[in-house]
Amino acid sequence: MTMPAALQDLSLPVIASPMFIASGLALVAAQCKAGIVGSFPALNARPAEMLDVWLTDLQRELADYAAANPGKKVGPIAVNQIVHQSNDRLAHDVEVCVKHQIPIIISSLRAPPREMMDAVHSYGGIVLHDIVSIRHAEKALEAGVDGLILVAAGAGGHAGALSPFALVGEIRKMFKGPIALSGSIATGDAILAAQAMGADFAYIGSRWLATKESNVSDDYRDAIVESTAADVVYTNLFTGVHGNYLKKSIVAAGLDPDNLPESDKSKMSFGSGSAKAWRDIWGAGQGVGLMDDVPTVADMVVRLTAEYMAARARLAL
Repeated sequence: MTMPAALQDLSLPVIASPMFIASGLALVAAQCKAGIVGSFPALNARPAEMLDVWLTDLQRELADYAAANPGKKVGPIAVNQIVHQSNDRLAHDVEVCVKHQIPIIISSLRAPPREMMDAVHSYGGIVLHDIVSIRHAEKALEAGVDGLILVAAGAGGHAGALSPFALVGEIRKMFKGPIALSGSIATGDAILAAQAMGADFAYIGSRWLATKESNVSDDYRDAIVESTAADVVYTNLFTGVHGNYLKKSIVAAGLDPDNLPESDKSKMSFGSGSAKAWRDIWGAGQGVGLMDDVPTVADMVVRLTAEYMAARARLAL
């Protein structure tokens, strides 16, 4: 397998996952400057016209940083596109990303349509699709995606229920291309473990919530640091898709985390005018018990790298 150029020259085999609200320009810029893939959901840029502004500013900042730091690795930008009929911005947001020749598009919920794939491939970009099941992977591969993001049990936000061992193993039997694994990865040891299972990259989300650059409230950061895996609730109530959320935020919303109703999946909405009834419900993975501080992204990547290299040395790899 030849790894796509956009994923070849990273400081650490890590793709930062796009997080609702939390992934703002400061966080993405810091991730890229640290040499990993930085990402954000296109829908975080609101209104739709702001996406062009965000990408213009981000690309300019990273170009200036690269020019001033010629010896540093600068990671690529990835933009997440929600492929769902309720997302009335999809065509617009893809067009903006094509204009800026964003090297990595992360598609979610449904396999990307052919016109989207062709548009991204027209300038050499790649599409990575996130999946929680073998069936979803098969549909994505039929659509021609370039890589898969396996969202296993324990991941923050929308997450599957399969063991990462089972999910990576079965996917590797059918696909030899780039694979990223998500699910409670918060240390350098876990990054190496993901590779040992057969993944190429760790897909990390929740660890960035408790960094200085994340676009979240101090209460949210504090809750991440104070929580353990027992404080994470798996439910489909808030978006119609099962995901992991902090119990503390559910209680604050006046709900009983032990008796949540099931949501109607058909009512999922990701449109530009969709209500943000649950914006104060805090997504987080089961790895929160490993997060005890709020470093900068740069310091976190240095720590992850040291842990990763120590794990390799310990196993004599």
